[in-house]
Amino acid sequence: MMYKWLLALIIIVPAVEMWGIIQMGHWIGGWATLALLLLTGFLGAGLARSEGRKVWQQAQRQMQAGQVPGHTMLEGLCVLAGGIMLMAPGFVSDIIGLTLLLPVTRPFYRFVLYRWLERKVRNGSFRIHRGPNRF
Repeated sequence: MMYKWLLALIIIVPAVEMWGIIQMGHWIGGWATLALLLLTGFLGAGLARSEGRKVWQQAQRQMQAGQVPGHTMLEGLCVLAGGIMLMAPGFVSDIIGLTLLLPVTRPFYRFVLYRWLERKVRNGSFRIHRGPNRF
């Protein structure tokens, strides 16, 4: 079942991204489209670094206070995914990546991720695989 989803993503996502790049090229021109793709990549990397630093500092503060940084770790996953999506070429991934990085919209993704993990844990399908035991 998961392989079907993965295969669909491998085919559909690049097709949608290519369509978006071609459409943008028609609207604003090829060089402007290339410049926009490069700009979103560099700005995305900078925003991901900045937001990632904030999340990391928040997690450290929580751990120093003896708290488990559960929600903060989910925030970190959102920031990581958003940064990767912004550095990937394409406008659809840029829009999703930006919303993953912005503190205003990130709680929506954190909530969705939390609910997904909660369902996986409740039905027993969430497993942590350990590497080989060398000791």
